[in-house]
Amino acid sequence: MQDFQKDFIELAISVGALRFGEFRLKSGRLSPYFFNAGQFSTGAAAARLGRAYAAALMHSGIDCSMLFGPAYKGIPLVALTAASLADNHGRDLPWAYNRKEAKDHGEGGTTVGAALAGGVMIVDDVITAGTAIRESLQIIAAAGAHPAGVLLALDRQERGQGNRSAVQEVEQDARIPVISIIRLDDLLEHLAQTPALRPHLGALEAYRNTWGIRQRRGPGQT
Repeated sequence: MQDFQKDFIELAISVGALRFGEFRLKSGRLSPYFFNAGQFSTGAAAARLGRAYAAALMHSGIDCSMLFGPAYKGIPLVALTAASLADNHGRDLPWAYNRKEAKDHGEGGTTVGAALAGGVMIVDDVITAGTAIRESLQIIAAAGAHPAGVLLALDRQERGQGNRSAVQEVEQDARIPVISIIRLDDLLEHLAQTPALRPHLGALEAYRNTWGIRQRRGPGQT
């Protein structure tokens, strides 16, 4: 596991973005852990989060021309990622995000920021149903650009309604790479190596055995 992945897990736990217990998911499943990116709600946490996103993108080796954040959670995430790429990696990439409703005055349009062009990396927190990603792909295609991939905070590696995860559906149907700061496998490894967190390991492994999927490692996954 990379240092930025360990730092992200520790940060997520410290701010309450990653919690352990029993949580009823929208799918109806009872999960032993829960992730809420909205809890990265201080300046210091946001800065560390941006560094983790930027490090994950650089580690992946995937080339892109710009970044795009789907409304709403993707908006601060794409800004933080772009700022950290410039500050910490010397990559000054343009970035943009979409409005939920088209603006009918001023400059108009459905997107804000840089014009969509070239290979666009979509930045979001997680993929649940994949709705925001599909909408993003449509927006990118309509602008004459193309998707370079998707960058997430967490890949739960969990089956959806069928035998594939939401991440696999995007990778296979849209034929683009999906990378993440961490995957469930990384979280399990961290729990196993951290005595204070090890009591949660059995519940997460049992959940993984019931609902998990196996997938090959993509670009930059460790």
